[in-house]
Amino acid sequence: MSHTPLPTSTLPSYLQADKLGPWGIYLQQIDRVEPYLGHLARWVDTLRRPKRALIVDVPIQLDNGTIHHFEGYRVQHNTSRGPGKGGVRFHQDVTLSEVMALAAWMSVKNAAVNVPYGGAKGGIRVDPKTLSMGELERMTRRYTSEIGIIIGPTKDIPAPDVNTNEQIMAWMMDTYSMNEGATATGVVTGKPVDLGGSLGRRDATGRGVFTVGVEAAQRIGLDVASARIAVQGFGNVGGVAGRLFAEAGARVVAVQDHGGAIFREAGLDVPALLVHVGKAGSVAGFAHAEAIARDAFWDVDCDILIPAALEQQITETNASRIKAKMIIEGANGPTTPAADDILHERNILVLPDVIANAGGVTVSYFEWVQDFSSYFWSEDEINARLVRIMKEAFAAIWQVAQDNKVSLRTATFIVACKRILHARELRGLYP
Repeated sequence: MSHTPLPTSTLPSYLQADKLGPWGIYLQQIDRVEPYLGHLARWVDTLRRPKRALIVDVPIQLDNGTIHHFEGYRVQHNTSRGPGKGGVRFHQDVTLSEVMALAAWMSVKNAAVNVPYGGAKGGIRVDPKTLSMGELERMTRRYTSEIGIIIGPTKDIPAPDVNTNEQIMAWMMDTYSMNEGATATGVVTGKPVDLGGSLGRRDATGRGVFTVGVEAAQRIGLDVASARIAVQGFGNVGGVAGRLFAEAGARVVAVQDHGGAIFREAGLDVPALLVHVGKAGSVAGFAHAEAIARDAFWDVDCDILIPAALEQQITETNASRIKAKMIIEGANGPTTPAADDILHERNILVLPDVIANAGGVTVSYFEWVQDFSSYFWSEDEINARLVRIMKEAFAAIWQVAQDNKVSLRTATFIVACKRILHARELRGLYP
């Protein structure tokens, strides 16, 4: 007996695409890929609903003796291909919609590079700069205890994201281990090397951005050695990608971050800028460059634009101003669907986040494997494995894009969603 599919409106309001925000953007991306899924399309609503979403209260005692409550999240979007995998961010604008979307993009990203993970993400709504180190530790440990019921080395493995780092991961690993009564290094990745972290992890996302950027540039006849680069965000992703492009001969001509924007036509001194950002916390005030208005960054004449900050930065209001030949998405979800259409019409190649910034989770996978075996690889070996996986994944996605005459984003979703839904089909439904 055939059944008429339920209309999308039967989804709860917070899952519907017209409630835009990050989750709505993700749902629009699924709508675009559905026609290419063949017989697997019968399972597509699997992708439109997170498997599990946990909202937790995170109360801590502040240094002044008062009690403050923070709201935390951990969302597992899909675990058909393996345990959930995805970062934890501490940011004042974190919402459930954002964390759901980031978890879903992790499902796609992990499947795109074919590592055996599902997608997950976590976060706490907090401005961590307002907390002392002791308050930050107490909040991290309490959050870890609250989400401990759904994370674990074979269930869901957190990692660093916006405003979280190796120290945060060390506290999370220790808290989980103490609650379990045994050291569990594999519960998080992005840890300090002395606690089972992997060499090469810190630079992995930026290195992946650079690797796919070079691969794409070769295919469109763009000479990286003479390219002009503009980077939004200059931390672990944008800073590393900028450094690697500069080492390859490119000129980084503009950088924008939360503190301001700078420009130098002859090219910025990237090593000096990285030192400045490390000390000052922003590119603002860098002596060897011209300060420009933050919004003027989108008008900079460049060949490659790397948005490596937060989501929804390239929108229909600024997409028509961008002068780049190619955009490499270092951040998650930096381009809205409406902006995607404008960029496509203008023949600007977009390397989507779900492949471009997958270097981080790829090396996280290496870290997890090394933790299980207690055998660790050299940094050269890790970098070589990363580059090989990124090149192979990008080549396959490029071919799908050519065969189907679709954007690289849609092609990445075709490859990844087919892998996810094939796993779902093979596993069936239980009970």
